[in-house]
Amino acid sequence: MATDWIAEAQRIARGRRFDELSSPPSRQGARPAAPLSEAEICEAEAELGIAFPDQYRAYLLRQDAGGAVNRLRRSPAGWGWQGDSDTNYDLLTTAFPHPDSYGAYEDELDAREPVAEDFPDHNAYQAACEQWDAEYEVFQERKTSGAVFIQDNGCGFSTLLVVTGPHRGSLWFDGRATCDQILPLNLGGQPVSFTDWLARRSMDLVGW
Repeated sequence: MATDWIAEAQRIARGRRFDELSSPPSRQGARPAAPLSEAEICEAEAELGIAFPDQYRAYLLRQDAGGAVNRLRRSPAGWGWQGDSDTNYDLLTTAFPHPDSYGAYEDELDAREPVAEDFPDHNAYQAACEQWDAEYEVFQERKTSGAVFIQDNGCGFSTLLVVTGPHRGSLWFDGRATCDQILPLNLGGQPVSFTDWLARRSMDLVGW
């Protein structure tokens, strides 16, 4: 049975994200938020269905849960990362896919993008385009399954912290705004730890 990609795209689009409207803006001059407690972290993990990587968990316990990264906080809608509207919480429990795992599918998807000349009429072509666009949208959304958009780097770029799957704890650069790639951060040929990334946060960590 063929997948109804339009329905699947709509389902994924309904996934919970952090609602900025439910989070009142901080007042200028207000005291910074306190570090999270162990109980709060456990509550957030239980609600999100994940276990935070050890170094990130240690950071939450000693820092204000903000600053260098999007702040983890409890809003009226639940736990989430303030300043991040991209992380789809419904996909957090799905393992983050290494880009090598979907390269062949991406090539095949690109190759079957509908061409008007292949269809008997405009309506059939339009319907095929809508299904292809929806499949492409789902594919792009699933590329960041199991990862949190931990920092907005501007110009459509973001840093991802993987929280689920074999790459848990690693950091990646979402450069799809220009190069259509998600790239691992590395230092001396080795994956960058969360602690090392906090200390540097430099573009020289991106393996272009």
